[in-house]
Amino acid sequence: MSKIKFGTDGWRAIIANDFTVENVARVAEATAAWLLKNSKNPTVVVGHDCRFAGQLFAETVTKVMAAKGVQTLLAKGFVSTPMISLGTVAHKADAGIIITASHNPPSYNGYKLKGSYGGPMTPANVQQIEDMIQEKSTVNLNESSVDELVKKGLVQIVDLEGEYIKRVEEVFDLNAIRNCGLNFAYDAMYGAGQNVIKRLFPNMTMLHCDDNPGFHGQAPEPIHKNLTEFSNLIKNSGKIDCGLVTDGDADRIGMYDNQGNFVDSHHIILLLIHYMVKYKGMKGKVCTAFSTTPKVEKLCQHYGLPMETVKIGFKYICEIMVNEDVLVGGEESGGIAIKGHIPERDGIWMGLIIWEFMAKSGKKIPDLIKEIYDIVGAFSFERNDMHLKEDVKARIVANTANNAYKSFGKYNVKRVEDLDGYKYFFDDTNTEWLLIRASGTEPVLRTYAESTTREGAFAILKAAEETLLKG
Repeated sequence: MSKIKFGTDGWRAIIANDFTVENVARVAEATAAWLLKNSKNPTVVVGHDCRFAGQLFAETVTKVMAAKGVQTLLAKGFVSTPMISLGTVAHKADAGIIITASHNPPSYNGYKLKGSYGGPMTPANVQQIEDMIQEKSTVNLNESSVDELVKKGLVQIVDLEGEYIKRVEEVFDLNAIRNCGLNFAYDAMYGAGQNVIKRLFPNMTMLHCDDNPGFHGQAPEPIHKNLTEFSNLIKNSGKIDCGLVTDGDADRIGMYDNQGNFVDSHHIILLLIHYMVKYKGMKGKVCTAFSTTPKVEKLCQHYGLPMETVKIGFKYICEIMVNEDVLVGGEESGGIAIKGHIPERDGIWMGLIIWEFMAKSGKKIPDLIKEIYDIVGAFSFERNDMHLKEDVKARIVANTANNAYKSFGKYNVKRVEDLDGYKYFFDDTNTEWLLIRASGTEPVLRTYAESTTREGAFAILKAAEETLLKG
């Protein structure tokens, strides 16, 4: 059997190739063994998002857990990753499992593990589970159906979507959002967030809010190149003030202003800090991943907030959120968490905070971003995913490790940081930089760039690509 490895955020593989019923059962059996070793009478929350065969794989996990004597709470219908995390806390479960490949292409599915605190399981615990995966599952999956397991009391069906919506209604001033006179839109990317927004805002403009397990052939990642239809919808309507986007499992956020311009997660993180500190009087540490803009540090200095930068992967932010008083934790890829919620990325939750900010202030996104620019200065960020042959990718990674790059075209390297990948700064004020890093979840080499303008960021990416492919 194939060796199963967990990456930056769970185990992901191509459906029917390595992501099979047998392999999912092997991982589930290892998870059950770990739970039984660490808890007396363990309980686990299990669910799946909108991907192909999600129900089949979630039921596979459920059958394995029941066979091993682990009490299982199985989510009714498809759910988002934040619903599993919130459900794990609400039901005082020992772990949560969601079958999802998040933003990966439609051919993938995956298996994410959540800790009892409602966020990504610690890398150490994930490693323990990975080490316990056997060559073959010992469970006969045909012995009982899920319905039979429910009748026996080994499995309970839970409405995690309903519980999540109830929590939203308790925390947010939804009437302010509904009655503020601003118009909002939502693109679910055919993902697991679709029913929540339909239930909360039934009259909102919505796109891709139906069940399509193949995501219409598009990877459900909320980046601009995947969202031109939504952007054009906003531009052409002339009436939409802000558009929210969530990815396949609804833990990542994308956003558009009233002109149909993409608002990246760097700006969203800054908006959240600004709103929570200046408008709500909140305090706490800010924790961001290595690929996030240095402007966050500048805003933290302005507001007197402590800040920490960690490796890429939300699990590192989560670990700090569990143990410290964190106001905002976020990463470049759209995964953001805040104080007062679970230590978990949640695209819908973050979108609602921004909408509440707009509703309470009466301002649109460009006006709110101007408030931030007045403090930290204007900037633009872009990313390029380079799909390369493995030998080319390996050569570039080796070159970065050997400090081979002294310049990228006209951009001369002033200093380098190597916490996770290699970040090259081209000036002393941190306004222009390039990050080169191999993805932990996909076979790509990512380059990230920031400058004072969009054109400047693209120019850095172009110079980087030319230099890296030169040899």
